[in-house]
Amino acid sequence: MTEDLKQPELNSEHICLNGLHELEYWKETLDCDELTLRKAVAVVGDAPEKVRAYLVERREGSCG
Repeated sequence: MTEDLKQPELNSEHICLNGLHELEYWKETLDCDELTLRKAVAVVGDAPEKVRAYLVERREGSCG
């Protein structure tokens, strides 16, 4: 394969889940699966710090 597949630049100020690259990036960065990530964005919005806090809160809540 000699195609030049350029990866789009990511906006780290907002979580955008429209493309596969963006989705994979945020899943890896926030250490969660797609469904959990999409739910978090739906609940708290697309700000990474809010999504991260939501995910941490859910993880801590499920351990106790």
